[in-house]
Amino acid sequence: MHNTADLQEIVDEIAGLLGASATLEDRSFRLLAYGAQHGDIDTVRQESILRRRASQEVRDYFERYGIARADGPVRIPADDRLKVLARICWPLRHGDVTYGYLWLLDSGSLADARLHRVAPLVTRAAAALAHEARSRQDLGRRLDALLSPDPQERAAAFPEMSGPVAAVAVRESEERAAALWTLPRGVLARAGSPVALLAPAHLAAEVARTVQGAYGTAAGIGAARADPADAWLSWREARQALRVAENFPRHAPVARWEELGAYRLLARLGVGDLRELAEAVAPFDPELARTVEVYLDLGGHAQKAAAELGIHRQTLYYRLGKAERLTGRDLSDGDDRLTVHLGLKASHLR
Repeated sequence: MHNTADLQEIVDEIAGLLGASATLEDRSFRLLAYGAQHGDIDTVRQESILRRRASQEVRDYFERYGIARADGPVRIPADDRLKVLARICWPLRHGDVTYGYLWLLDSGSLADARLHRVAPLVTRAAAALAHEARSRQDLGRRLDALLSPDPQERAAAFPEMSGPVAAVAVRESEERAAALWTLPRGVLARAGSPVALLAPAHLAAEVARTVQGAYGTAAGIGAARADPADAWLSWREARQALRVAENFPRHAPVARWEELGAYRLLARLGVGDLRELAEAVAPFDPELARTVEVYLDLGGHAQKAAAELGIHRQTLYYRLGKAERLTGRDLSDGDDRLTVHLGLKASHLR
């Protein structure tokens, strides 16, 4: 995880020496630290601070000036359409690799000689990002091994944590980013599809809510395991719980494996099994499927179902009769009712 205190100290010192507004981002344009405001502020800086990441359009504009390959400061002109003020981008390079960017708003006072004064601080920031990147890669590989179903891979993971632990799976987002480096100490994280997290069990719910909220998507939490060597089982449950959270609003946005009841059985099924169950309701159109599902979810209570759907009770009875004719199932029969209900739930997970 990033040493945010160290990076913040570097940015504050640069901003103070130059008398300029400064921000520091990683190579994915995620905000890591920013200094006090000096002079004018543009929309890009505001959005970067508030949303922790620049928009794709703005990133494309900056990258047009070759910042990813530059060895030194790059002067970027203002753009009225994008509401971008003139700024300097100083790539944070270490070992011929760009790990991030230092951004300085420039009203024309930042001459090359003046910029040279902060070169040692830029070098220090680049080295810090390089070290953190290597550490994250090591932790990511270790977490992947720890969560692997392969016992030999797990044996090589050497987890530096004690139980009980719980895994968390969070759907990533193209539009938003999560500051994984700010999570509590003792939480292992790996970006990916989905994002993988392993936390002390008492922190799992908090971590899930934090990361899910940052992405604005959904998350699943696996059951706690006393032995970290069994974390892979929790990870499997977390991914299955994530599927439920993404497909069933009553369990969104964060689903806990232990609270899913019968949905745990459905989430364990493969595509073929789900398809077979869903065949029971294949003739239903979306309106009819929703009608029957609400009716069954409410235990066959017609008055409550009609009110939930906003329809007359006679309309409900007409639709239920249509469903019975299409499927050849009797919704007053327990077995037939179960078959239809499972088919409707399976169709969501497909």
